[in-house]
Amino acid sequence: MNMMYWIVTYGCKLGLAVMCRVDAQGLDTVPHTGPLITFTNHTGTVEAPLIFTYLAPRKKVTGISKFETWDNRFLNWVFTVWGIIPIHRGEADMVAMRTALEALEKGFILGISPEGTRSRDGTLHRAHGGIAMLALHSGAPLQAIGHWGGENFGRNIKKLKRTDFHLRVGSVFHLDDHGERVTKVIRQQMADEMMYQIARLLPPEYRGEYSDLENATEKYIRFIE
Repeated sequence: MNMMYWIVTYGCKLGLAVMCRVDAQGLDTVPHTGPLITFTNHTGTVEAPLIFTYLAPRKKVTGISKFETWDNRFLNWVFTVWGIIPIHRGEADMVAMRTALEALEKGFILGISPEGTRSRDGTLHRAHGGIAMLALHSGAPLQAIGHWGGENFGRNIKKLKRTDFHLRVGSVFHLDDHGERVTKVIRQQMADEMMYQIARLLPPEYRGEYSDLENATEKYIRFIE
């Protein structure tokens, strides 16, 4: 944690406070110690730095982002300072997986978006099952973070208008495979159950693929008392 890290972190937080009105609830439930996987919906470019800066004062934080993000010079610099982990989408990126596991072993918060790509309409899209394997291999607890409003950031900034950004934090839990062989189908069910945890935090119009909360299951979710 060098001086540049904190300068970038608090500089971004200050800049985002000017551009956004942030309504954050539940951050006090984020564990202060030990590894944690935070997973969230992905609607644009603003939520990653905003969530990062709101978590950073608590403990060491990193995340996973698509490799192409480093093509942007500014984000390349910021994400490198923050130690964000690049991942090649559409393939089994074992280097990114190992780096993520190492970060969790060191007690980091690891942020990830299970949808894998941005939702342009702001609603939840179907998740990929990879996050389930990361959670099972690491044994780290998980916590959902749902947000909305950030999908308007690009339009608002062009109009010099502040963006209302809402953030909600769910309960901490572990994935439990109950001793079953974790097949591709089970991985997907685990990922879907995790996404329903995000959906419960969002207004109905943002739930998308996970709108049917009455049909949501929690077979593989074990909440921490």
